[in-house]
Parts: sequence; structure tokens; C-alpha cells
Amino acid sequence: MADTATQLDPMTCPIHEVDTFDAGFLQDPYPFYERTRNEAPVYRHPETNVVFVATYDLVKHVNTKPRIFSNKFAEQLRSGSTSSVSQEEMEILSQGWIVADTMLTADPPEHSRYRKLAMKAFTYKRVLQMTEYVDELVHDLIDAMPDDGCEFKTAFANKLPMYVISDALGVPREKFDEFETWSNAFVLMLSGVADKDMRLWGAQKIVEFQKYFVGVIEEKRARPTDDVISDLVHADLADEGDPRKMTYEELLSILQQLLVAGNETTAHTLTAGIKFLLENPEQMARLKTDPTLTPNMVEEVLRYLSPTNNMWRVVTAEDQIGDVSVTPGDLVLLRYGSANRDVCKFADPDAFDIERKNAKEHLAFGAGIHTCLGSQLARKEMITAFPIILDRLSDLQLDRSRGEFTYLPSVLLRGVTNLNVTYSKKVRG
Repeated sequence: MADTATQLDPMTCPIHEVDTFDAGFLQDPYPFYERTRNEAPVYRHPETNVVFVATYDLVKHVNTKPRIFSNKFAEQLRSGSTSSVSQEEMEILSQGWIVADTMLTADPPEHSRYRKLAMKAFTYKRVLQMTEYVDELVHDLIDAMPDDGCEFKTAFANKLPMYVISDALGVPREKFDEFETWSNAFVLMLSGVADKDMRLWGAQKIVEFQKYFVGVIEEKRARPTDDVISDLVHADLADEGDPRKMTYEELLSILQQLLVAGNETTAHTLTAGIKFLLENPEQMARLKTDPTLTPNMVEEVLRYLSPTNNMWRVVTAEDQIGDVSVTPGDLVLLRYGSANRDVCKFADPDAFDIERKNAKEHLAFGAGIHTCLGSQLARKEMITAFPIILDRLSDLQLDRSRGEFTYLPSVLLRGVTNLNVTYSKKVRG
């Protein structure tokens, strides 16, 4: 019998024996992703019965069939994986509201109605008008950073998208610490690797989030203001031809998604972008020389990182994914991180290339009707931020003296947990 290390080596043991929900595995899943694309682009786990999908074409194919591959995976989203939410967690969560299935965990026609309302916050025109505001905010955050070095994610990357979404929602920036804690709680619950104590903590924080925002909802209901929450509170949601206002359960669901989607993935991409550039100094030099490369560089960071690395689907009818037949009730895990490293779509996929011709064809924002509704806002923030960062933080370098860089232990999301850097900060021009 082979020793345990050999049995658990993801590159040598049988594919279905690899625990892809293991925190250690999640630090670098890409060699195994390549193996599965070559050997088993679709496979069913014999114990969990989950069907894993690894190639670009097949991941995209599943996204073209939203009625067969349903997004009603709220239970998996709450638990982070294939397990159920514990009774203790449910007792805590019952002190708040069990949110409704709105956008991410809904199918048409319900999904279409909710998404149309939420999209008002992220229209192309509205995002275009934010250029000067985001520019000023980036400068303000850099002004507040230490002069010679910092942990970049905490000092800058977490704050930019959180301030933007807070301002859009119409809630005070002074609540940043609470917002960050609540966002972290949602991410922890999505991770699939959190222990019991952490999940109970997360449930408590989610109830705090809900109670705070129910108060905000009531304020906006009584006194409308020019912001996203007020727009949502006073919007009519046509329900079988009978217009009505959204319930707490519906509003909290949308706000929860705006908070996490409008914050976490952008913060992770900003942080990873700086890391990737510093690890590829010749590309960083090209970008500083030619800032017009920034939009394509942002797309390449999104492809290379894939901040939403995996996502669930639930099968509603018999169908076929590659060579694997699926039946109603099957769980499918779409590996966006693998699809975005597929050599059949992206030449030399494990190389970071800011001038990649087809970088924008990545699936980092999903595909089909569930494409991330905040994608244009995220792009605006990053396209604005990177040139200013590279201009004002001269001699920018990784600071490995404070430890190595680790990735978020999460099944669904991917991002660098910390990024220590040194630099010489220039005064704002």
C-alpha cells in the first residue's frame, strides 16, 4: 500500500480521491485543474455525487442553460459546500430574516425582475459619471497610507470598493469597520472550510447586518433619499400583475449580494493585481510607460485570479455535460478558475500577460444571465486605481520579510489574504 502522502497527492492519486475543499489544496489548485481538464474535464464524485466541470467550453455551455442548470442553490451558498446549515446556526439566524432567493440564487422570471431593479444602481451611464469621484477617492486613500510601506489589502484594496458601495447605498463610511466585519462573515459562510465556532460567529454577524439594514430600510421608507437603498425600498416589484414593495427578506438578499459582490471580489482583484505586477516587473514597467494598457491588464488580472473561482448549479432536468449524464437534483460545481486557465482558450494560460489579446473573454464575472451586475463598476474602480497607485507609490516592491502571501481558504472565492509592500509615496500632484 502506498503511503498517505502519495495517496493524497492531487497529481498522482485518483482524481475523485482529491479533497478539493481542503484548505491546503485551495492555496494552489491550478496544477490539479490542469490535470482534470486533460484527464476528466467533467467527473462525478462517487461519495458526494457532485459533478465537477473544468473546461472553458463546458463551463460556458452550462451557463447557456439556466433552466436546466438552476441557480437555486441557497442551501449550498449558506453552508459553503454540500453540507447543511447546522441547527445551532439556524437558531442564531432565526433571530433575523431568512433571505429570499433574488438574484444569485433565483431563476427566471424572478431573477429577471430583481436583477432589473438592482441594475439601476450600476447602469453604464451612472458608472461613467463616477470617474472623478473614484479618482478623488483613490488619491484620498493613498494620502492616508503610510509613507514607506503597508499591508496593501487592509490599507487600500479593502477600502476602495467598500467606500464606493457604501456611498452608492447611502450609508455612512463611518460604519466601515462594521461593514468589513459583516462582509467577512458572509465570505466565511461561503468558504466551505470554516469550523463550527467560526460559522456560529458568522451567523451572529449576519444577524447584526440584517438588523442594522432593516433600520436603514425603515429610515428610507419614511424619508426617501437619492441612493440605491431608497430606490430599492420604493421600487414596485410586479408580482403576477399586482405591483408591491419588496419585503425585508427580498431587500436584505439584494443588499447582502451588493455588499459582498461590490466589495470582496474587487478588493481581491486589486490586491492580486499589484502582486502579479510585482512578480512580473517587466510587465509593470510596460504598464507604467503605457497606461493605455490598463483596461486589458485589469481583464488579465481577472482571468488569472478568477476571484469567483467556483460556483454551484442544481440540475432540474436530464441533460449531458460532456461525457457525463446528469439528472434532476444533481449538484454541479463550475470551476471558473480552471476555465480561465484552459489552454484551448488562452495560449500559455499560466503566464500573466497584460497584453493578452483575448483576456476579456474570461469568465471571471460569470456568463449568461447571471453575469455579475457590478462588473462595470468593478472595472471602473480598478482602471482608475492602478495607474494612480503605480504613479504615486514609486519603487513599489513586495515585502517578504513579513511572511509569505497566502490565499483565502474558500471553495467559492479566491484572493490574496494580505500583501505587504514597501514604496516611497509621492505627494499628490
